[in-house]
Amino acid sequence: MSKTVRYLVFDTESVADAALVAKLRYAQEGLSPAEAVRRYRDELLEKHDTDFIPYSFQVPISVVVGKVDEQFQLDDIVVLDEPQFRPHVITENFWRGWERYRRPTLVSFNGRGFDLPLLELAAFRYGISVPGWFQGAGKSAYDQPRNRFNTASHIDLCELLTNFGSTRFTGGLNLAANLLGKPGKMDVHGDMVQDMFDAGRLAEINDYCRCDVLDTYFVFLRTRVLLGQLTLEVEQQRIAETRQWLESCADGSAAYRLYLDHWGDWSNPWTPVQ
Repeated sequence: MSKTVRYLVFDTESVADAALVAKLRYAQEGLSPAEAVRRYRDELLEKHDTDFIPYSFQVPISVVVGKVDEQFQLDDIVVLDEPQFRPHVITENFWRGWERYRRPTLVSFNGRGFDLPLLELAAFRYGISVPGWFQGAGKSAYDQPRNRFNTASHIDLCELLTNFGSTRFTGGLNLAANLLGKPGKMDVHGDMVQDMFDAGRLAEINDYCRCDVLDTYFVFLRTRVLLGQLTLEVEQQRIAETRQWLESCADGSAAYRLYLDHWGDWSNPWTPVQ
């Protein structure tokens, strides 16, 4: 395994802070935390096409990180604070890990719109200092890690594919992964996480998050081809290496077995038909 981590490909899953929802939205109605979350979700669904509670009322319960070296090779995938999955420790481990690896570039899909605000607010909630991420002195605004256009600190693949929000990327990560023959969403979707958590299915949530990180990694590789940082041949080599790695880990991981069961290869239109 390479010792140089150049990129951290990550994904988060979160659930509502039920007590906070009950206190701030239904303080005069005597609802239990569980009842408050159900009520809030019903209200959201009436007004929108989703019952997903805003991140400001949520806490992270799964964060998975893929370590990628300077040659774009995936070296490892880790689930933070496994098997306890404590939100405050997950948050601490994420930000301390970023510092420990000398602030590698974060890579996400729509992380600017959800994952990073969630983890920033969690650091605020739990009293975690992240001066390297929030630095505000000594550099121009464009050099700040949180600046939308600073891709040295964070590459949001959705931002790249939409020219920084100029268009809507209908289909999301699921579509982008499927364009490359990869599984995308399988048995679990993001809007199922709250109910799964309430049912005690935390292991399945983490497996879902692992698979999202794999999809994000493969989309990341293709964007490097798009930007001329990686040849198509080397990209295909990295994909083959990752499949071999998944096969070597599959006996101990239900997530990797599921991913391999749904694996598809990209159909290369440049390959001559035999």
